[in-house]
Amino acid sequence: MSWMNAPRWATGVAIALLITLPFWVGNPYYINVASQILLFAVFALALNVLVGYGGLVSLGHAGLFAMAGYAGALMLDAGHGHLAADLTAIAVTVLASAVFGVLALRSTGIGFLMITLALGQIVWGIAYRWQSLTNGDNGVNVTTRPAPFGISLASADNFYFATLLVFLVALITMALFVRSPFGASLRGTRDQARRMNALGYNVWLIRLVAFLFSGFWTGVAGLLFIYYNQFISPQVAALQTSAEALLMVISGGTATLLGPIAGAAIVVIMKNVVSAYVERWNLVLGVIFVAIITFMPEGLVPGSVRLWKLAWRAMRGRPAKAAEPSA
Repeated sequence: MSWMNAPRWATGVAIALLITLPFWVGNPYYINVASQILLFAVFALALNVLVGYGGLVSLGHAGLFAMAGYAGALMLDAGHGHLAADLTAIAVTVLASAVFGVLALRSTGIGFLMITLALGQIVWGIAYRWQSLTNGDNGVNVTTRPAPFGISLASADNFYFATLLVFLVALITMALFVRSPFGASLRGTRDQARRMNALGYNVWLIRLVAFLFSGFWTGVAGLLFIYYNQFISPQVAALQTSAEALLMVISGGTATLLGPIAGAAIVVIMKNVVSAYVERWNLVLGVIFVAIITFMPEGLVPGSVRLWKLAWRAMRGRPAKAAEPSA
C-alpha cells in the first residue's frame, strides 16, 4: 500500500489531524511524543529505502544517525551557527553513507547485514572511546534550537510544526522516489539482480545511490533528534537504535510508505507512554511484534488492508448467499 494510492479524503483527514494536533491535544508532553514519532518516522522511512525497496537489511544505520547528531552538536559546541552545523552534519552523513555503501555492498544478504552491523559498532566504539572529541558517556549538549525566519523552535508547538514540515517533505520525496524510474530499477535489483545485470543495469551503482539517498534522510532525522533532546551520547549509535528502527520498518510493513510510520508510532508510544503505566513494557512490545508477525507477516499496514478487504467481501457475500434458497 502506497501513501500516494490512499484515498484523497483519507490523506486530507490525516494531514488535517497532524496540522491541528497541538490544538486538540494541548498537553506539551504528548506534543513532544508526536514530534518523536515524526522524527523517528523519517528515520524509519530512510531505512525502508534499503530494506523494503532494495532488499538490503542494514543494522548500521544508527551509526549514520549518530554521526549526523554528533557532527551538528560538535559544530554548535565550537561556536558555529545552526545553518553551518546542519549543512556540515548532512555532508558528513552522506560522505559516511558513501563509505558504508562501498564497503557493505561488496556482499548481499547476511553478509551485507553483518558488515553494516560491524560499521555501526565501529561508530559506537569511536563515540564511546574518543572522549577528547565526543566526551564519552557524558555526551555533547546542544544549548539552543534554530530559529528559521525568526521563528523560535524552543516551544513544543513550534518544534512540532517544524518537525511535521520536514516529515511531510520526506514523505513526498519518498513517494516520488518510489514512483520514479530509479525506484523501479531499485526494486528490480531487489527481485532479480542477475536479470537486471543482464539487461545492462549497473546493480552496484543503483544500490549505492539508494544508500546515499537513505543516508541523507537518516542525517536529517539525526539532526531533528539532537534538536529535540538537545543532547547526544554514544547510546544513540548503539545496536539497540538500529534494531528498533529495523523493527519499525518490519512491523509496519516493508516496501510501503505508511508502514514505517505506523511502526515508529508503535515503538515511540510504547517507550514514552505505555512505559509510564506498565513496568515490563518491553515484554508488551515484544508480544505486539510477535502478534503482528504471526497474523500479519507482511506487516501491520498491508495486513490491516488485507483483513479489511476480507471482512468487506464477507459482509457483502452473506446477503447474496442468504438470498439463494429463497430464489
